[in-house]
Amino acid sequence: MPRIRQLPPSVVTKIAAGEVIERPASVVKELLENSVDAGATRIDIELEQGGTELIRVVDDGHGIEPADLPLVFASHATSKLKDADDRCRIGTLGFRGEAMASISGVARVTVQSRAAGQATGAELSCYGGDLGEVRPWNGAAGTRVEVRHLFFNTPVRKKFLRAISTELGHAVETVTRLALGNPALHLVIRHNGRLVHEIPADAGLIERIGLFFGKDIRDALIEVPGEVGPVSLSGFVADPACDRGNARLQYLFVNGRCVRDRSLGHALQEAFRGLLMSGRYAIGFLFLQMPPDQVDVNVHPTKSEVRFRDSQALYHLVRGAVKRALLARNLVPRLQVPESVPEPTANATELPPASMYQAMPEPTPPATVASPPPTNSGLRTHDSGLAAASLRS
Repeated sequence: MPRIRQLPPSVVTKIAAGEVIERPASVVKELLENSVDAGATRIDIELEQGGTELIRVVDDGHGIEPADLPLVFASHATSKLKDADDRCRIGTLGFRGEAMASISGVARVTVQSRAAGQATGAELSCYGGDLGEVRPWNGAAGTRVEVRHLFFNTPVRKKFLRAISTELGHAVETVTRLALGNPALHLVIRHNGRLVHEIPADAGLIERIGLFFGKDIRDALIEVPGEVGPVSLSGFVADPACDRGNARLQYLFVNGRCVRDRSLGHALQEAFRGLLMSGRYAIGFLFLQMPPDQVDVNVHPTKSEVRFRDSQALYHLVRGAVKRALLARNLVPRLQVPESVPEPTANATELPPASMYQAMPEPTPPATVASPPPTNSGLRTHDSGLAAASLRS
């Protein structure tokens, strides 16, 4: 066995990037979370080739001081934690301090930023983990991040990327989740110079749902009554007629963070019991607000899963609130009848008109087929003679 040795920083960075950066959408998610935590009110996203060639995120947030720019690419460097106890009361979307270090390890990244109230800003580039020099930059207040040639130094990872349309779809889904979780945020996303979505800040949650998922779902929304207390629940579910074959349109937000939770997803399905056929899934956009110390967001590297202190109480909260919203509408299961089937008449014994029936032709008797004469081709000569003699006798 080879002896134990410490890995070089370049290898450590690439390994860490493999845990966090799976595809261009992962980069978009990390950059957008940083912008939201910086107090941005408008974020512009530009993509090229599904994000594999260029990801540019521009925000109007607080900005970064020039002296702090080198720390942007340093591992375990963040402004969102001060001591270990802060992990139990995280109120921001990002907190690990590893995103930019991981991204810069597998891409060519340039950060340009000007802090609010400063006359000038600064820029810094990092190519594959190699840090450049801080230079002056005279841009607008806020932060501008460019990520080019993702996985340029890890071609094996690049081979696992999907088609451009698939990668773009994942990036748009990331923007969708952020737009739903932050209704006061102005978002613009472009791909190859063409506008994909623009969500103004004055567009409410219902308008955003209609923009992303269509008018049919927007018009079928049922408001879930809010629950007041240490843990509050609000949001919308869709009419059972808008069911889907998968759970992709079940969005759960905890303190503004879009997460996946199997228990709460089951609670939503249980609330629709009796209104959905087997194998069909409800549509829901639910928002939970709770004290930060009641939820642990430091469970998954991508922060997509959380752990609740009292998951059983949350289960009953979601199931009960959605169930009451559905009962208030007095919904019943619906049977889709084909248009070709006639409607039932008032008199149950009344037969349909004669025009509904088609005359059947008279049955034709089967044709008589003459039986072929018997043949003795299969008998031997002496057998035929014995048979004839027995007949004569």
